[in-house]
Amino acid sequence: MEYNINKGIGKSVEFKGLKSQYLFIFAGGLLSVFVVFVILYLSGVDQWFCIGFGIIAASVLVWLTFNLNAKYGEHGLMKVMAKRQHPYYLINRKNSCCFFLHPKRKEVVYA
Repeated sequence: MEYNINKGIGKSVEFKGLKSQYLFIFAGGLLSVFVVFVILYLSGVDQWFCIGFGIIAASVLVWLTFNLNAKYGEHGLMKVMAKRQHPYYLINRKNSCCFFLHPKRKEVVYA
């Protein structure tokens, strides 16, 4: 069985339909589910509860990752995250006439 990960130079990484950051979200999520599963099992929680938790958490992770990939596309999730960081409006508390009263400074020439 052979899996192609990269399609060529200048194109984003794609694996089974997951593109770029979704691939890393998917891999990190599966790793974290595995770590939580091991911690639960080693702490003495029932074996069937651990297995059920692992299967359900991994299934939700797969569904959520593919859903985000289909909804936002390759760069859409980064655009949504960047849009949340922009302010709704800018506040300028300086008087606007102050901008025009002062003459412009001469450029300093360094030798």
